[in-house]
Amino acid sequence: MTQPKKFADLHLHTTFSDGTYTPEELVAKSLKAGLSAIAVVDHDTVEGLPDCIAAGKTNGLEVIPGIELSAESEGQEIHVLGYLIDYRSKLLNEKLVFLNKRRVERVYKMVEKLKEMGIKLNPQTVFEVSGLGTVGRLHIARAMVKEGLISSLYDAFHKYIGDECPAYVCGFKFSAQEAIKAIRDSGGIPVLAHPYVVKNDELLHELIEQGLMGLEAYYPEHSQSMINFYLNLAKENNLLVTGGSDFHGSAKPKVKIGATKIPYELVERLKEAKNKHD
Repeated sequence: MTQPKKFADLHLHTTFSDGTYTPEELVAKSLKAGLSAIAVVDHDTVEGLPDCIAAGKTNGLEVIPGIELSAESEGQEIHVLGYLIDYRSKLLNEKLVFLNKRRVERVYKMVEKLKEMGIKLNPQTVFEVSGLGTVGRLHIARAMVKEGLISSLYDAFHKYIGDECPAYVCGFKFSAQEAIKAIRDSGGIPVLAHPYVVKNDELLHELIEQGLMGLEAYYPEHSQSMINFYLNLAKENNLLVTGGSDFHGSAKPKVKIGATKIPYELVERLKEAKNKHD
């Protein structure tokens, strides 16, 4: 009798960054979605991983320790996923302290830019919305809705704080090369998140030369032609392939857990690569 096919969603967020599900809720919903494995990749934090892993063990769900590191290249924001990291690594956690200071500074800068546009957002509301999580643009958008300054999260990103919008600030002061190195130094596999955002093929090749080990080819915003392009690029450069939904809970209600998932064989390839890397 053939074994049922196993699937994984390798891009999920919790309340420890800008998701709205606790680790326990995320594990329960992932099991309900029929997944065998998930990766929790909160933005610039590993704080939620112990709870996620513990909940996974209790409920029979494999939780892959991960992170989504914020970086920049020539003023462009780049996110690097780290899979199978040692989340207790002292070096990695020092980098995260640095990144989180930048995130707080960035909120004030973006609030200032919004003020110049006639939108008076109280930064304290942003920090109340983010709670204990690492603070980011989704929290700014939710704070804008909460204060009645705009009607939807879509408007916040489309008109004000999205990439190339007037109130957008990059400001991480952390290069993609540093992000790749931080992940590899903590025993992890660095993978470029949602590569469609990088509209520069030259930069993609630079990242590969700098030690990038994979591409998130399967992603909700990727068309079939984009997926094919990234699969070919991965094949040509001997890179790993991952994918996931980029689930944030009610903060992005249209995106469901497991809506973008990958066969478990791709998880096994990640593990093989880590064993070679170790």
